[in-house]
Amino acid sequence: MDPRLTPMNDRVAAEALRGRVEDVTFVEGTHEQVTWPVLDLLDAPEGRRARQLLFGDTVDVYESRAGWAFVQARRDGYVGYVQHSALAEPEIPTHWVSATATHLYDSPDIKARDLMSLSLGSLVRVSAIEGAFAATSQGYVPMWHLRSTSQRAPEPAAIAEQFLGTPYLWGGNSRLGLDCSGLVQAAWLACGLPCPGDSDMQATMPGAALDAGTDLRRNDLLFWKGHVAIVTGEDRLIHANAHHMAVAHEGVGEAIARIASQGDGPVTSRLRPEGGAQTEG
Repeated sequence: MDPRLTPMNDRVAAEALRGRVEDVTFVEGTHEQVTWPVLDLLDAPEGRRARQLLFGDTVDVYESRAGWAFVQARRDGYVGYVQHSALAEPEIPTHWVSATATHLYDSPDIKARDLMSLSLGSLVRVSAIEGAFAATSQGYVPMWHLRSTSQRAPEPAAIAEQFLGTPYLWGGNSRLGLDCSGLVQAAWLACGLPCPGDSDMQATMPGAALDAGTDLRRNDLLFWKGHVAIVTGEDRLIHANAHHMAVAHEGVGEAIARIASQGDGPVTSRLRPEGGAQTEG
């Protein structure tokens, strides 16, 4: 059982694991929702960031101790610890943030006080439209920055390109910072396509494995040990990388040579994922 995806710690485990593990208390868990713009999912209380959750993401909470909730994210199954004060009762979302970033305001006015910044992929429940703004329980969001949850982005590479220049951040999942697998996950989820959060899991997503000599197409994925990039065109890719410390375009050949020269090895696999080019709904 991959510990990243197994809802169990030394004290509790999800009821679904009964019969597979022992010496823990089995719990059903409660369904809660993220109310902070960006929330670190840690490998332990006060521990290291594993991934990040965005405003509106939902989790199952299996334990709460000393202000920390042990949770499993519903979007990708990742488990870890978050500050429990960042969670609340869930609302069913109606829209997602399709702009790279937007603001939540205290009134439907561009000069109003902004309450928080929301990153692409954040989820909101719109209760009314007031002029150019969508009213939510937390404030007002410009309608131009939202799409209905039934309307997804057409293809992942275009979403990834929206993040150009975003700073590199290990475990990052937002406009404030992304790592290589966080960029891929954000791009695929925006298209309504399931996607795990780490590159080793992304390499096993449904799709066609490509031989080294196969011509690459837009939305193909290239993998190295611990790294992933999205093909955007002929001899062109985009990736969040520590060399540029940002999301950046790079030539495919240039990236392969540079990564090898750094001692990080050759391309380990090439994948043409299922659904890589979507039609907008």
